[in-house]
Amino acid sequence: MNTIMQKITRYVPDKVYLQLMYFKHFKKFINFSNPKTYNEKLQWLKLNDRQDIYTTMVDKYLVKQYVTDIIGGQYIIPTLGVWNTAEDIDFDSLPDKFVLKWNHDSGSVIICKNKQMLDRAATIEKLNKSKSHNGYWYAREWPYKNVNPCIIAEQYMEDSKTSELRDYKFFCFNGVAKALFVASERQKKGEEVKFDFFDMDFKHLKLRQGHPNAKICPEKPETFEEMKYLAEKLSKNIPQLRVDFYEVDGRVYFGELTFSHFAGMVPFEPKEWDETMGSWIALPNQK
Repeated sequence: MNTIMQKITRYVPDKVYLQLMYFKHFKKFINFSNPKTYNEKLQWLKLNDRQDIYTTMVDKYLVKQYVTDIIGGQYIIPTLGVWNTAEDIDFDSLPDKFVLKWNHDSGSVIICKNKQMLDRAATIEKLNKSKSHNGYWYAREWPYKNVNPCIIAEQYMEDSKTSELRDYKFFCFNGVAKALFVASERQKKGEEVKFDFFDMDFKHLKLRQGHPNAKICPEKPETFEEMKYLAEKLSKNIPQLRVDFYEVDGRVYFGELTFSHFAGMVPFEPKEWDETMGSWIALPNQK
């Protein structure tokens, strides 16, 4: 969406905007009075489940203390620095390998494996372009609306067995994990990221969404049960929450919390999964 359209659509009420965006992706309107599918219910929750703590939970910097208070600091990836602007970044203080990202955006991650080869000017330019992105204005994901942007540098993480940093993303419903997907090949040059869905017995599900399955099915992580336990602890008393973890050399590390997976705007294949996962969400007024 270009800058002019972004400014124009800010005057469109949330409910109307979501109806139009949803129709664009699903070719039908949302039944707000009686939502049934997973993606429909995510839109309902955007409008009706707004709690101040949610802003902290989606802030990639502030969430670290939030998560520490619940499950402990041993699961937190170390922070190497925090800055308000890209120009403020103290590159000289950073190690040879590190990760840079905004606390309010998921598309601005910069992975540096060799600081001597890093184009600092291009890095600053990319971060500056990403600063204005706000999940609230794009898909009316309310928790992001009032996040105060800052840039954080984190320790570079990589599992020695897989030679990558795989995401294990758990779909939780009022503190009960029902499914997860594994994001692999994120850093493989020339390859699209792969998504593979599993149930809580780590049985591969015939389900796709947005990205293809990996050619070689990911193995069950050593720390699967620990991640499941932690995901359920972090999602207690929340209608729907995606809790992300990484496994690095046999240890679990927290990734992020997401209230609206794919903004609730990406169809499932087969589409029956939309209703199946929708049945797992008990909306606050339907308990």
